[in-house]
Amino acid sequence: MTQEELKKIGCGSIEDMIAEDFGEVGTPERDAFELSCDAFIIGERLKLERKKAGMTQEELAQKIGTKKSFISRVENGRTDIQLSTLSRIFGGLGKRVAVSLL
Repeated sequence: MTQEELKKIGCGSIEDMIAEDFGEVGTPERDAFELSCDAFIIGERLKLERKKAGMTQEELAQKIGTKKSFISRVENGRTDIQLSTLSRIFGGLGKRVAVSLL
C-alpha cells in the first residue's frame, strides 16, 4: 500500500505514529522515548550474545566482576550504562563495541 492509501484507512507512517505518541524529534518526551529505545536494543543484543556464548547472567556477571542483577537491568533496558561498562560486558563475551556517529 502507498502512504496515501495507508492514511485513508487511518494508518500513518511509523514516524507519524511515534510523533503522535511521543512528540516531535527534539522534544523532551521524544528524547526520553528514543533513549529508552536505545536501552532496549542494547539489552536485547546483550541477551542474544550472552545466550549465543552459552552463558547465564550469573556466569557473565562473575566473569566481569559485577552482579547478576546488574546484567539483568542492562538486558531489560532499565539502567543507563557508560560506554566503558558496556565494552567490559561485551568483552566478557569475546565481543568488541564500536560506536558510529550519525
